[in-house]
Amino acid sequence: MRYEIAVIPGDGIGPDVVREALGVLDAVGARFGREFRFTSNLMGGAAIDAEGVPLPASTLAACRESHAVLLGAVGGPKWDALPGAKRPEAGLLGIRSGLGVFANLRPAFMFPELAAACPLRPDIVSGGLDILIVRELTGGIYFGERGRSSDGLSAWDTERYSRSEIERLLEVAFEAARDRNKKLCVVDKANILESSRLWREVAASVAPNFPSVELSFMYVDNCAMQLVRNPRQFDVIATSNMFGDILSDEASMLTGSIGMLASASLGDGGPGLYEPIHGSAPDIAGQDKANPLATILSAAMLLRYSLHLEDEAKAVEKAVASVLAKGLRCADIKSGAASERVLGTRAMGKAVVDEIREARS
Repeated sequence: MRYEIAVIPGDGIGPDVVREALGVLDAVGARFGREFRFTSNLMGGAAIDAEGVPLPASTLAACRESHAVLLGAVGGPKWDALPGAKRPEAGLLGIRSGLGVFANLRPAFMFPELAAACPLRPDIVSGGLDILIVRELTGGIYFGERGRSSDGLSAWDTERYSRSEIERLLEVAFEAARDRNKKLCVVDKANILESSRLWREVAASVAPNFPSVELSFMYVDNCAMQLVRNPRQFDVIATSNMFGDILSDEASMLTGSIGMLASASLGDGGPGLYEPIHGSAPDIAGQDKANPLATILSAAMLLRYSLHLEDEAKAVEKAVASVLAKGLRCADIKSGAASERVLGTRAMGKAVVDEIREARS
């Protein structure tokens, strides 16, 4: 079987890190006898420059016809002056909506070798971190009604959720918790927001279907604090679109760097969307400085969730763990230890590929 992968390199460092992830997938294909076909597509600033829109219809069509989509990053100061609907980020919202990928899985996992890169005291993260944030991705304030008054003196963005949107997201979160450590924390602002109170009602109605999972609730401001104070108390966190966006970036720094965090965006059976959670970092684009490991780990999630190739996914994750165990680092995850060797984007990608190839032999 040939697996069709729609590739969106994007902007800034997107092409740099995607290139290395594709090299890793090629190595996986050679080792396990899998055939991957990659098709490159435009989105974000690159699409604006070429076609005048952040998400061309041809890109969305190609993604819908694929088995999975691998995305780099979009955006940059070059396009910041454009109106909201014309900015590169509009393409990101459009593809999420167009593919119906409502559940965004963001694992915040600390590799033991990166403990020194964590900004928290060693005693707080002793034993490592392994948190899964399940973020609702196609609703809430990012997709709600928005506008500005005619005099330009006020603006609004609306947080709106339906029971069905919340329920389908929480089903994913409960299932994930059931398969992990059986703890689910729903994060909201139910003391203030009516939409958050609906989240709690729906969670309480879904919970009886998962009797092995311990359900708790936490206000988002407290959760932000607890992630710094005692992050190991969390197993799976389920939350809304905006809260999940913010909390997952915070969690990423606890693991060493935002350059290490992968993500999978899943829907009801269509192609999944896989991307690192970091931005396009145009200031280092093309300079061989970007950390490709988050994108490589996103490719591992692609193998697992969309292609159902568990052994292949584990091979990628094992290869990443191995290069870190050997002291290989990108600049964003270096601690300054004498045993470390700092690599550029290409060399780090090659190191992961070499691990996959050596494991084959």
